[in-house]
This record gives sequence, structure tokens and C-alpha cells, in this order.
Amino acid sequence: MIKAAAYARYSSDNQREESIDAQLRYIREYCERNNMQLVKIYTDEAQSATTDDRPGFLQMIQDSSMGLFSAVIVHKLDRFSRDRYDSAFYKRQLKKNGVRLISVLENLDDSPESIILESVLEGMAEYYSRNLAREVMKGMRETALQCKHTGGKPPLGYDVAEDKTYIVNEQEAQAVRLIFEMYASGKGYSDIMYALNKEGYRTQTGRPFGKNSIHDILRNEKYRGVYIFNRSASKVNGKRNHHKSKDEDEIIRIEGGMPRIIDDETWERVQERMSKNKKGANSAKENYLLAGLIYCGKCGGAMTGTRKYAGRNKDLYVSYECSTRKRTKACDMKAINKNYVENIVIEHLEKNVFSPEAIERMVIKISEYAASQSKEINRDIKVFTDQLAGVQTEINNIVNAIAAGMFHPSMKEKMDGLEAKKASLNIKLEEARLQAQTHAPSEEMIRKYLQKDADIKNKSPEEQKRIIQTYAKKITVYENTIDIDTIVTFAGGGEGS
Repeated sequence: MIKAAAYARYSSDNQREESIDAQLRYIREYCERNNMQLVKIYTDEAQSATTDDRPGFLQMIQDSSMGLFSAVIVHKLDRFSRDRYDSAFYKRQLKKNGVRLISVLENLDDSPESIILESVLEGMAEYYSRNLAREVMKGMRETALQCKHTGGKPPLGYDVAEDKTYIVNEQEAQAVRLIFEMYASGKGYSDIMYALNKEGYRTQTGRPFGKNSIHDILRNEKYRGVYIFNRSASKVNGKRNHHKSKDEDEIIRIEGGMPRIIDDETWERVQERMSKNKKGANSAKENYLLAGLIYCGKCGGAMTGTRKYAGRNKDLYVSYECSTRKRTKACDMKAINKNYVENIVIEHLEKNVFSPEAIERMVIKISEYAASQSKEINRDIKVFTDQLAGVQTEINNIVNAIAAGMFHPSMKEKMDGLEAKKASLNIKLEEARLQAQTHAPSEEMIRKYLQKDADIKNKSPEEQKRIIQTYAKKITVYENTIDIDTIVTFAGGGEGS
């Protein structure tokens, strides 16, 4: 009996598409008609087939190399992919792993005619997807040429009238004017954020103002009365970068198309200052070794790297600063010098993780953990093996009974259930055996792995960052202390300091 996996996908952008439940029902019926055993089900909800960023889909492709199934069944080919290049690539992956792709509705075989038909169907699916996007864009462009709202939230300071034209929201517009006036008068982002949040103003999403939201407002031409549409660059791999613009000839820009909130003089002063700040910014890149690991001990927020010129001589200060303080001024935790805190972490790792004594303690600790995991996995393997033997015995008893002339319709249902259970146990057993292989390192292997990073102080900044990101779990900065959590904790090493 052929073992098969099902893949079903539901895209929220088209409510007419079959639901996942309906797709799986058709796939199960197909399996019953064709004497196939469904052993695995993969699904993705509200995911577009124009991107391969689908967790269930990618897991299915990965599992196809394990020999758990020899066919993948979809309701329609466009459930697999609407991009013919992605489709060809992943079908090649399946074929290389000995797995065939089957469509319930498109009855295709290996004949030359079917190959041509499959190509046509995939091309039609991609055409449908792109043509739909083109038609939607065509309608939106017509709306844009009338300077009307095309969807989504309107910018801060505006509401949408019944005829879809923009009107000024005076309460929100006060926040917009305050931002422009303060920046034009020389105030920085921190002062503007403090003033806005003190007055109780919020962004369109209801959050306190941050540096990015203020920057975007200061760059938004709509506030000086210019209607803009189709500025953001197209999606790449299913994601859109709103800070990257399309070519000018693709953008609709209509002077006077929006009700003005900011006068030209204020707008020009703001843009001139922003341009000067951008040109004067030092382009040097810092390598923040603790990125993603360092947190504020006061509010729990992440701390992020920052570079500032301050003091009478405009000296450069490089530090880690509480993101909550940086964005909203809701925390008063002071910034901490970058080199100071990074050196403390490196010295901590050198002493408590990479010293000869610490390495030997870690070898024992890791070996004990690996042994406990292997013991648990081996116990699972025995349980699955015993269960599999029991299921096989039941299957053999039914087969022997049928061979002896004893048959009842209920036997088929019982046999189908046992075969499904057997397939499920085989998958669990195979996965457990794969895990067993990765949980059996020798003490010498562990020791060598640790020793290669022991000279952390002499490594390049890139290597130091890799080592810190590997062995440190969390660094918490308080006013007078720094706590360092490492991946292995034991008396005399791995504790906070």
C-alpha cells in the first residue's frame, strides 16, 4: 500500500477557496479510492502560495527525505505553489527523495501529455494570482487619481469621509504640528517623544511615540498637502519594505490632493535639518557583541546599541541603552558603556566556561544531560518498538483469520485502523532513532568543541560575538550589578556575576 502525506493550504486573501477541512476530506476520499494510506498531514493557514515561507510546507519538504511517505497529495496544484519556479524547485526536491506529487482534481500521470498539462495549469495559477493583483492595483490607481483613500489606516491627523476623501482630524493634527514645530526649532527626538507622551498623544496604533514613528511623520509629504500613492517597493519573498520606494514614474504624486496640516516654510526647515543630520552622521558600524541578549534590570526591556556625540568636545560615546527609555522615556535606567559591559561578559565566560577546570565540569554536566536524553529516547524507542510489534501481531491475526475463511466487513475497518496506527508508530520510531544519533556525543567530542573557543579574548569581534551568542543566555544590567546567565549553570561557573 502506498504511504502518502497530505498538504492543505488556506489563503485568507480569497474567501472562495476551499477550507483546509474540505481539502483534507477530498484527499482522504482520494486515498480510499486508490488504496493509499494517509500517514502524515501538513497544513498552512492564511498563507499565500506565492511565497515559500510556509512552515507546514517546508516541514513537509524536509520530512520527504526520511522515507516516511512516497507521495504528497494536494487538492489542487495551486495549493502546492502559484509560482512556477518555486513549484519546479520543490517538485524536484520531492522527486529526488522518491516522492511523487499528486493532485486530486487534476488527474495527471507521467505521460508527456500530462507534463504539458501540468505546466499549463501551473502557468494559469500564476497568471490568476498576478492578474488578480494587477486588476486590484488598476482599481486602486483610479481611486488614487481622485485623491481618495485606498485602504488601511489613514495617516495620523486625518480621517476618511464617506466619499473616501481625506479630512483633517484636528485633535491628531495637533500632535503632528507639535512634532514639526519642535523639530524645526532644533529639538531632538527624545524631547519630542517626551512632550508627546506627556500630553497623552498616541500613534495610529495606540502606542506611545517612538523615534521611528516621529521620523516617518517628518518625512510624510501628505502633511504639506501632497497626495501620494504606490510609493512602497513591491514585496520580496512575501514581505514589503515600507522604507524603500519605487521608481518615481510608478508613484502617483498630486500637489494639493490632501488637506494641508503643515505650511511650506516649516516643511522646508524640517527637511533641511533632516538632510544635514543624515549627511553628518558617522557611517562607521559598531559590532555589538551582546545584541539580543542584554536587558534592562529596571523595566525588563531589551537594551540596544547606540552611538552618540556629546559633551563640549563632541566625543563619541558607544553604549547599550534601555529601549524603553529610548522610545518612550518610561524608564530611567542609565546607558552602560559598550566596551565595559562586553569585557565583563568575555572575562566571565573565560573564567566560568572556558578555563580548564570549567571545561571539565561542563564536559561532565553536558555528558550527564546527553545520557539522560539518550536514556529517555531509548526508552521511547523500546516503547514504540513494542507497540509496533503488538500492532503487527493484530494485523497478522486478522490476515490469518481471513485466510482461514473467516471474514466480516468490520475486519476491513479494523485493518485500516491498525495500518494507520502502524504507519504512525513507524514515523515516531524513525524520528526517535534520528534523535538518538544526535544525543550521543563522547566526552572527547564535547571537550574539543569547548576548547576551540577557549581563547575568546584573542578572537576577532565577529568570533567573539558568535561565542557569546552561543554560550550566554541573558545579560541583565542593574544600576550596580550585572547578572550573566550561561547555557550551563553549576556551582563555581555559569552563575550571574
